[in-house]
Parts: sequence; C-alpha cells; structure tokens
Amino acid sequence: MRAVQVTTLTGPDDISIQEVPQPTAAPGHVLVEVHSVGVSFPDLLLTRGQYQLKPEPPFTLGVDFAGVVREDGAGFQKGQRVAGFGSHGGAAEVVAAPAPMLFGLPDALSFDEGSALPMNYLTALFALEERAGLQAGETVLIHGAAGGVGTATIQVAKAMGARTIAVCSTSEKRDFARAAGADEAIAIEGFKEAVKELTGGRGVDVVLDVVGGEVFTDSLRSLAPQGRLLVVGFAAGQGIPEVKVNRLLLNNIDVRGVGWGDYVLKHPGYLEQQWTRLAEMIAAGGIAPPIGRTYAMEEFGQALTGMDGRAALGKLVVRIR
Repeated sequence: MRAVQVTTLTGPDDISIQEVPQPTAAPGHVLVEVHSVGVSFPDLLLTRGQYQLKPEPPFTLGVDFAGVVREDGAGFQKGQRVAGFGSHGGAAEVVAAPAPMLFGLPDALSFDEGSALPMNYLTALFALEERAGLQAGETVLIHGAAGGVGTATIQVAKAMGARTIAVCSTSEKRDFARAAGADEAIAIEGFKEAVKELTGGRGVDVVLDVVGGEVFTDSLRSLAPQGRLLVVGFAAGQGIPEVKVNRLLLNNIDVRGVGWGDYVLKHPGYLEQQWTRLAEMIAAGGIAPPIGRTYAMEEFGQALTGMDGRAALGKLVVRIR
C-alpha cells in the first residue's frame, strides 16, 4: 500500500510516497481504509525531528484521519465510518488503529470534516471545559482564530454558550473566522484596545493562545478579574513568553497550560467521554469543521509548507482516496 513517509529529518520538502506493507490488526486494534488525513502541527515537527516523540525514519506521517472500517473487530463493524488519531501513521491507505483512539463518525459530516475533528476539537473541548471551566455567558478571546485549533475553539465555545472574539492577522482571516461562527473578529494590531471597547472595559473571561510571542502580555492585560489565559502553543516562533506573576496577583487572573495529549494518557476513559460530548454538539448543529483546502496525497509536503508559513485557513486536509 502507499504511505506518506519521512525518510530523512530534513523538513516537509523531503517527504515522499512509499510502498509499505499493509498492517494487520493486533488485539484491540481496528483496520481502517483511510479516506482523508488532517494536516497538523505535529506532522511538521515530526519531519524535522523536533516533536517530543521521535520515531526513527522511515516512518509514516498523519495524526488525524477518517475512513471506513475494513473488518469487524474491537466493537467496530465492517463498513462503519470512523474518525481517529494517533501519534503518527495515519497518512496511509490502510491504518491499524487502537480502538480507544477511534470513534464513530456522524453521518452529517464528510470524511474531510471527520479528519478535522480529533486533535483540534478535542483539544478545544479540553481547554474550555476542563482547563478553563468555561460557563455560558462568558467571553472567549481566540488568537490564531482562522486556523484549525482556532476555528474549533470558536465552534466549541459557541456550543457551550459563550461569546467569541476572534483575533486574526488579515482581513481574509477575520472573514474566515466570522464564517466559522465568531461573534466578533478583530485585528491583531491593537487587539487589547479593541477588546476593551467590545467588553465595555471589563475584559474577557478566557483567552486561548496558540500564538505566544509578543501577544502574550497584552493577552494578560485583556483578561477580566478571575480571567484565565490558556496556553496551547507558540506558533509565532518568537520563543516562549515569561509571566510576571505580580500581574496574576494584582488582577486575580490565571495562566493555565493545555496539555490534552498527556491528560488523555493519564485518564483512561476520558476520550470516550469527550467524544460523546462532541457528538452531542455535532447533533445540535453547532459543529461544522471549516476545511480551508484539500490536497492530493502527493502534496502532503506542500500542505505542511503552507501551515509553516501561517497561511492556512481552517483545517488543511490530504485526500488518500
């Protein structure tokens, strides 16, 4: 079968399509014929050997995927539509997926949309529900709001009854964030003043930050009393920001890390709870993953390069079939 492989840790330009043996299903695993693969930041880091997990080349990329179950097993039926994820290995024509990391895909969503769900939407749900304790009626400010995690956070926050303010670098991205469901979309330049105006001077209850860098301090200053800043990533590439803890003390605000993957590993059964919650939101009509662009299997490297340049809108998807 064909698979998107890293053979040398020299970046996305050097990944290639290789013929590899088809997997077999070990106990507790399910064979899935993959239709779509979501492109994610860990994929980019894996091509450079910069991810915390460091498989030895050659290895197959692909964190999020969606497809059809090939044969009955581990609670899944042949022909069932599913979405799943793993540390890597999803960008192949057939995947042997651990059953706990595989979920039934609602009929309302396409395979492309299904491949956008696991990492982004479950991270957003964990961030807002478990880490922020978001309540209906609160306001969430979202940096990088036109990207995959950003649009997922907009939709999950709205499904939880929150007001959303998207922060984006261009007018095109602001339009995309509004189309994804954001109540407001503002420029990154001067966002602190815009937040003050939009909230009547109070500030926001939650900031979700996948950007880091220079926006961090003004994000803290944009929080209302007892506000929470959620640290998800550092896409700006400007280093890891530092916190002057007197700001936390004076304003009764928090900075909270969002490590979804580690939490999942340490809490068996949590993934199933999350997917049940997300499925309820999908059934209610609040979740529709925006797909920014689709690529052929041979264009996986091109998709990663676009993500690296922060040009991506929504979720980028590679079609395997």
